Amino acid sequence: MASAAEQLASSFNLETLSKATDLKRRIWFTLGALIVFRLGTYIPIPGVDPTVMEHMLAQNGGGVLGMFNMFTGGALGRMTVFALNIMPYISASIIMQLLQAAVPTLETLKKEGASGQQKLNQYTRYLTVFIALAQSYGIALGLEHITSAVGPAVIEPGGFFLVTTIITLTGGTVFLMWIGEQITSRGIGNGSSLIIFSGIVSAFPGAIASVLQLGATGGLSTGFVIGFFIMALVVVAFVVFMERAQRRVLIQYPKRQVGNRMFGGDASHLPMKVNTSGVIPPIFASSLLLIPATIVGFSHGTGPAWLQFLARQLSNGQPGYMILYAGLIIFFSYFYTAVVFNPEETADNLKKYGGFVPGIRPGANTAKYFDTVLTRLTTIGAGYLVIVCLIPQFLIGQFDLAAGYYFGGTSLLIVVSVTMDTVAQIQSHLLAHQYEGLIRKGRGRTRTR
Repeated sequence: MASAAEQLASSFNLETLSKATDLKRRIWFTLGALIVFRLGTYIPIPGVDPTVMEHMLAQNGGGVLGMFNMFTGGALGRMTVFALNIMPYISASIIMQLLQAAVPTLETLKKEGASGQQKLNQYTRYLTVFIALAQSYGIALGLEHITSAVGPAVIEPGGFFLVTTIITLTGGTVFLMWIGEQITSRGIGNGSSLIIFSGIVSAFPGAIASVLQLGATGGLSTGFVIGFFIMALVVVAFVVFMERAQRRVLIQYPKRQVGNRMFGGDASHLPMKVNTSGVIPPIFASSLLLIPATIVGFSHGTGPAWLQFLARQLSNGQPGYMILYAGLIIFFSYFYTAVVFNPEETADNLKKYGGFVPGIRPGANTAKYFDTVLTRLTTIGAGYLVIVCLIPQFLIGQFDLAAGYYFGGTSLLIVVSVTMDTVAQIQSHLLAHQYEGLIRKGRGRTRTR
């Protein structure tokens, strides 16, 4: 027997969407904000030669520069006002989450509800500005020392260029942070995630065109191109399945008698996701591994011999890189899961409200049970992340197919996760709209009677 929500979901159509005026307004607002972001990725910073930046990106595209250029939708490679994108805000959010588990004061604020969350959001904004200032200063200083075969990157270096670049890049990040918050409150989906999503998706047509061009010119066989796109669809389906997978732990609440009536005795489920850590482990792991290669790339091979050897062994597609990449993903999966899910706290909350897991004693035994289940789920989730993230590395190492990076790894995880979250929010808004319609009809019938 289908539930009421499932029956409403089965009745969704274009007519239902056209009547949901609030949802349409939210969708249009989100699209408008993302268009503003995309336009900003083509506004260059004054005083930077775009030809030199294109040459530098071609040389160092395999390092951190190439990865973050993909997240920014090409804004970093073109050195525009949104070159830092929303990444300082993402870094600040991750740091604040880690600090909440380590600093008692921040943990207390987290438990204070809306007021505490508002203070934590304000701290995150301050930290975002600090990180953006540091990163923009590093970029401005680095640009002044970059000289390629076509000339220097900065036309007129000096103090004025440093100040204007720092203000421009930091202002662009703060503006995108504000845009992201507006999308979250007045639009559909998580604003920060949608900004990164739009940057990655904007490069998809170029990646598909490059694969087709290689097939047309004979660089890749026709069978390989067909198999590549079939594999991409299979990987997307696999990611969707794993991101939705969860272990539903049965929670029972005891019955209690009040007068002559019995209350309670209900059962619910505690959903525990297989991939609790999300896309954080691949981002952390890739950032750590790509630092040596990027340092050597910027030094044009003039660094110490041991650093150059390490960079070669840790370059994309190499066995050493893939082994360490997998190990770091597994480590960060366990580490970040332990940060975001506290078995002891969850068990104490259940005990406080009278809930218990059937067959498990409340308190320490329940916490131990949650920890065991979470460890097993994290093992499966870490293995899933390793498989998805090593697919593009295999394509790069075996076939020198750089476009494969867009059909696996962190980029695909972000695209699929954000798409699923946005679709779920659209469905919730449609459900709320249909429920409101049913309530109005019920009130109208009551008044008529």
